[in-house]
Amino acid sequence: MYAAAITWARSHLDHDVTEVVPLLGGRTSAMLALHDRTGRASVLRLITQEPWRSHGHDLVTRESVTQRTLAATDIPAPLSLATDPTGEATGHPAHLMSLVPGTSDEARFDEASLAAVAALLASIHGVVTAPAPRDFQSWAWPAKWVVPPWASRPALWRAAFDLLATEPPAFEPTFLHRDFGPHNLLWADDTITGIVDWVETSTGPAWLDVAHCSSNLALRHGSPAGERFAAAYTQVTGVEREPYWDVMDIVGFLPPPGGTIMFDDPAQLARLEEHLAWALG
Repeated sequence: MYAAAITWARSHLDHDVTEVVPLLGGRTSAMLALHDRTGRASVLRLITQEPWRSHGHDLVTRESVTQRTLAATDIPAPLSLATDPTGEATGHPAHLMSLVPGTSDEARFDEASLAAVAALLASIHGVVTAPAPRDFQSWAWPAKWVVPPWASRPALWRAAFDLLATEPPAFEPTFLHRDFGPHNLLWADDTITGIVDWVETSTGPAWLDVAHCSSNLALRHGSPAGERFAAAYTQVTGVEREPYWDVMDIVGFLPPPGGTIMFDDPAQLARLEEHLAWALG
């Protein structure tokens, strides 16, 4: 499977690929670890899932440009090695990059870990690029502004939609990861060794990255975990919370018309609503 893509990747590596290992966790892409005979490893991203595949050219190009920019910083991002944005050689939009050491550990939400994550995010927000990345896109489209059938507090959701219908608060344009959260962090012991998945890099309000990480923590561990991360970021940077961006991120998890939400665990849905109550409060 993916033979053409692996052949293409081999052409951009110094040594022949001796082992291909599928990586878990990719929702938009097939992620393959390619090991060569020297023991070195790289990662091949193939954007195989719609609707992302239709936008694959822009996604892999944006990720490559971002990683090349970050190579001159201390941000522990992969290094871009080659791209096939149209999938002409590989069959799918493709990005070959270095493998960053470490493992995902979404169970972490102790105070020291949250402080380390907040410090990393502050460093990301300090990156200056020329030209700046594209403007951020809201994932809370007006078409999603429908009270979900599982809601136990419909008034909360109506209040969220009313808030999003107002003008967004002013913000200082900032370099964003835009999908920042525990699912994209790699750890070795108590050290963050990598931050991956840069396809959505944007320019926008810093708190939108904070909000997304906070929401992801809340979904897994409950709203207090997300609240503690938000407080940790404020402690590191002095930036105060802006509820509008928290609400935008939470509503972004709702499905589009006719679609299905990314998760259907009743406990997670309850935690999402709990987190919305905090955001609006």
